[in-house]
Amino acid sequence: MKILPSDKLRELDQATCERQNIDSLVLMERAATAVTSEIEERFLPSQRIVVVAGPGNNGGDALAVARQLYERGYHNLKVYLFNVGNQLSHDCDEERRALISNDAISFTEVQREFTPPTLGKSDVVVDGLFGAGCKGSLQGGFQALARLINESGAYVISIDVPSGLRGEHNLDANRRDMIHADLTLTFQLPRLSFFFEENAPVLGDIKILNINLDTQKIKETYTNYMLVEEKTIRTFLLPRMKFSGKRDYGSVLLFAGSTGMTGAAVLAARATIRSGAGLVTVHSGMQGINILQTAVPEAMFEPDRNEHFITDMTIHHEHQAVGVGPGIGTNERTINALEEMLKKATTPLVIDADALNCISKRPSLLNLLPPNTIITPHIGEFDRLFGEQKSSEARLQKAQEMAKYYNIIIVLKGHHTAIVRPVRPDGRVYFNSTGNPGMATAGAGDVLTGVISAFIAQGYRPEKAALIGVYIHGLAGDMAADELGEFGLTASDIAAYVGRAIRKVMCD
Repeated sequence: MKILPSDKLRELDQATCERQNIDSLVLMERAATAVTSEIEERFLPSQRIVVVAGPGNNGGDALAVARQLYERGYHNLKVYLFNVGNQLSHDCDEERRALISNDAISFTEVQREFTPPTLGKSDVVVDGLFGAGCKGSLQGGFQALARLINESGAYVISIDVPSGLRGEHNLDANRRDMIHADLTLTFQLPRLSFFFEENAPVLGDIKILNINLDTQKIKETYTNYMLVEEKTIRTFLLPRMKFSGKRDYGSVLLFAGSTGMTGAAVLAARATIRSGAGLVTVHSGMQGINILQTAVPEAMFEPDRNEHFITDMTIHHEHQAVGVGPGIGTNERTINALEEMLKKATTPLVIDADALNCISKRPSLLNLLPPNTIITPHIGEFDRLFGEQKSSEARLQKAQEMAKYYNIIIVLKGHHTAIVRPVRPDGRVYFNSTGNPGMATAGAGDVLTGVISAFIAQGYRPEKAALIGVYIHGLAGDMAADELGEFGLTASDIAAYVGRAIRKVMCD
């Protein structure tokens, strides 16, 4: 699914009207009907509802919603239109005329000072002040109105986006001066601002309403941002050949584990096998041999010369993918081994966990990463590598810069894990749509390393393997949580469900 910027969404609205031979008011009524139906599903007609509308098309949506609610029996309704500049958009003015034609509706047009409504926890507020049309922070009376609504405890439904929040970038925004929604109802496609952690308290729950915008125009419109969906991953996954052997599905070498962290190697190896790799070899300190060969008998073990940690990352045999980092520690000799391996590496690499911490201790190693290396940092690892970031939006922008500069793929882990591609193949950012809070558990990242490595070994290019791996990893976590609950979810559970997640995607 594409994530379009506000200017492209306006072009999409216009194209829809032209290609469907409708005027913009018909499209506004369509959007209002979708919002009204959502409200009707949630609240009884006796519910007190206060609608606040601004002078633009977002306000027109809100006025249309108010009229439709009244027509459906919601008569405990108060509507405020803020027209302080006496400059309503054409469609907002038309919706105003339609609303005031019914003099039974409690309607106030605010052009100067007004007495604000008394709001309480039992009320519902429909926010149609500005939507994504807000160019900057709310000011003056609008700022005061936002704070009044936020402090009232009323249930807030925002149309398009909460007023004060921009559709894309909000680095300089003061979220205290935005309307904080409990439910955001947007249309057809998500907004970029929906994917940043700092905006979550403003957005509340999000629902995307289908209003039949022109699908051909959506296909034609280029964007740098995408939301990964199951149908996309399904087109990537290839069925297994009937006449095939284990070597047809690739060999993965994992540099993983050390004394006290051998479990990380176990998790990565299990996930690699569950994801379909034909052969898996774990290189670790000698102490890990009994644990690995007992816990994951399907994997081969390659002992390091050292008893407790890795001191040699020489690649002795042919492998189609190399995963580096789970539980390896940050001993100086391990860092040296990593540096020597990076200098000679020709096999696609997935670098995670302690390998990233090793690089943060010796930043010059970033310059040794081969093109299209995949790194999979969580927030802390990313900031150690590239400097502390003040927000998730700033962190994503930094990731885009670093992916381009080092020509690598950055899998920035989080609620909406972002797969950030370098300029080649396309410089795009893909947000993942699977996963749940139960996956915030020790070892989940080690499982992801194994999953991505396995798909590279099976012949998928790194950029596709990253998309597939992140999606399947999140889906496995969702399937495990459905059965076990989020609180009881472990990394071992995620690994155990990987095969079932792949089957679900291929068979649905």
